[in-house]
Amino acid sequence: MKQIFVTATDTDAGKTFVSCALIHALTHHNSASTNETMKVAVFKPISAGCELVDGQLINEDAKLLSEFANCNQSIAHINPIAFEQPIAPHIAAKKLNQQITIADISHHYQQVKSLNADVTLVEGAGGWRLPLGPSPHSPVTLDAKSTFSNHNTETTSDNKKLPYQFLSDFVKGAKLEVILIVNMKLGCLNHALLTYETIKADGLECIAWIANCAASDAMNNLSENISELEKLLPIPKIAQFDFITDVDEAGNNISYHEKINRAANKINLSVLV
Repeated sequence: MKQIFVTATDTDAGKTFVSCALIHALTHHNSASTNETMKVAVFKPISAGCELVDGQLINEDAKLLSEFANCNQSIAHINPIAFEQPIAPHIAAKKLNQQITIADISHHYQQVKSLNADVTLVEGAGGWRLPLGPSPHSPVTLDAKSTFSNHNTETTSDNKKLPYQFLSDFVKGAKLEVILIVNMKLGCLNHALLTYETIKADGLECIAWIANCAASDAMNNLSENISELEKLLPIPKIAQFDFITDVDEAGNNISYHEKINRAANKINLSVLV
């Protein structure tokens, strides 16, 4: 089973659009071992900005992921930790006197892994170093080679320092391969290189990157910036998505699913299958 974590250089970089396109491409690709349609499970451990529907918090991104994956997962199975306010998840949790823990995320992820899909795709939240809040224990060992980050701390009322935990600590513990979405805008060269270097410093393999034009206005010198990233990032670019084109196509009554289908056809799956 291949396990992929999709992260991005920042928030609103189009992680869900890209994830749906990856899922669509994979579910329309036959498994090399069985020559049957690949089974793809999805997991979005944390979300904020959800809508309360019939007593359940529903995240629109998780709902979209469920429409493209093919393992018959419920929204709660895909997105177990959800908050109504559209703010940083650990701040939303603190306002509710709740705590997000790696142990809880890992427990839910094991349930997704039990589906034994050919590919399990995990979509992150925000960027790579998403805070989850102070660690409930210090130190906490995830496995023999991976521990919670303890260089970032929060000061308590009695002036004690508590180590912070991050979503990237879960990725480290689960040993997921990473795909980096680069939001093509001014500053993307710096953002992409810093994110890639941090992923590598965390001991993980970043296997590919995707150029995504998520802004409403086209980036100046887009091709030159992509060319520079192709030189600077020592990993393959497996796709380039242009949201500007999507906006233009929207006037031609092209559905979201058709946009995903077109995007999926642009992906080079060679590093994923």
